[in-house]
Amino acid sequence: MIIYEYPFNERIRTLLRLEDLFEKTAHFARGDGSLEHHSALLAVFEILEVASRADLKMDLIQELERQRQTLLAFRNNPDISEEALSGALYEIEQSSAALLAMTGKIGQYLRDNDWLMGIKSRAAMPGGVCEFDLPSYHWWLHRPVETRREALAGWTRPMLPLRDAATIVLRLLRSSGQPKHYTGAKGQFQLNLGGTAAQMVRVAVGPDEAAIPEVSANKYFLNIRFTKPPAGELKARSCERDVDFDLTFCNL
Repeated sequence: MIIYEYPFNERIRTLLRLEDLFEKTAHFARGDGSLEHHSALLAVFEILEVASRADLKMDLIQELERQRQTLLAFRNNPDISEEALSGALYEIEQSSAALLAMTGKIGQYLRDNDWLMGIKSRAAMPGGVCEFDLPSYHWWLHRPVETRREALAGWTRPMLPLRDAATIVLRLLRSSGQPKHYTGAKGQFQLNLGGTAAQMVRVAVGPDEAAIPEVSANKYFLNIRFTKPPAGELKARSCERDVDFDLTFCNL
């Protein structure tokens, strides 16, 4: 199944963006080539921008504490594995402690690095990091693989508490709902939510189903319009057939 996730608020959008960028950073940093490591560094710069939201760290700390209190209520419940519960609580407590240990503005150590900020500003321009523009960066991209990889790890490591906290929150969010099967008649689907609050909706479509969901929603209605995959058209075209899919509402 191909899963499309649609966040309903800015906080969840930010966490999903961070998850995506940290995954890209790790993926490209594992590579050996200079182009892969360039892509990893660009992802680090994007993490810096996304994580610059002033209340991000406190939001994560508060959410982790809320989840910790929720889990504590399951202590001594015979239907809950004590070992699994203790493991989840330990993970949350460790993540909270790591966030609290982060001092100052997130990523300030990167902003204080004039060389990196020079690369960041040039990278925003089309072709701005060519060797004739940034010869020192060209030199760095020709350093040994392990030297580059260690540098990328050093630039990323101080922000990993954000990744770990976002991973926990998103895992709990995704596991909070149960999928239900629906059919979009002639590519259209509408559901009356009756004011029900949700933080994210997940739409799962079969990999062989040539239909892409476009979601719009508020607390009263959910609308899904399925469009055909692009094939040279300038404008998305609606599906004109029934589309089967699974729908999951997620809320912490």
